[in-house]
Amino acid sequence: MSDTSPARETGWPRAVLFDLLTALLDSWTVWNRAAGSETTGRTWRAEYLRRTYGCGAYVSYEQLVREAAAHVGLPPSAPLALEAEWLTLPAWDGARELLQALRPHCKLGVVTNCSKTLGHQAAALLGIDWDVVVTSEEAGFYKPDPRPYRLALDKLGVDASDAAFVAGSGYDLFGTSAVGLRTFWHNRVGLSRPDGAPAPDGEAPTLAPALDWLRHFHATA
Repeated sequence: MSDTSPARETGWPRAVLFDLLTALLDSWTVWNRAAGSETTGRTWRAEYLRRTYGCGAYVSYEQLVREAAAHVGLPPSAPLALEAEWLTLPAWDGARELLQALRPHCKLGVVTNCSKTLGHQAAALLGIDWDVVVTSEEAGFYKPDPRPYRLALDKLGVDASDAAFVAGSGYDLFGTSAVGLRTFWHNRVGLSRPDGAPAPDGEAPTLAPALDWLRHFHATA
């Protein structure tokens, strides 16, 4: 397929897709606050992630959050507190700056493991006019199933080879690899790469190196 777009000519990908709740937004702090401590919050979040990534076909996001809370011994007030604070999710340092720098060069999208309502609310917190926002509820499947990523690419009309993904969780590496999306892992909290997950193109505890990687995306392919 012929493509003479400015993005390809200058090395940028035509589109950049983002994980939302860990790559761009600091959901860890809000989960910890709802749980009452960082230790309990991380335990709750780990149980939620285990359920989500093992789920496949979509089950209510809110239900999985409640089930994970109950499993680790948290009261029903914890998931209620998380939902009540949803619109306070802070952006990671550099997130808005990265999006603004990419906006003239690339289409921008979100692929997030979330309900439609909460996913679109969280995406709006970044102040970006997204080209596409795909939630697991809309795709019918949770990441790392390939279908949410493919739905976003289809909506954008962009081939996987001409798109990039910025992950916040190592589990995304399974899904992006299956689709053919080159991936930068914004590993903010120093998580270990899941067993068997392919290596990302780049990994850093901040978003700053992602801009240079994206600027030279086609030059380094």
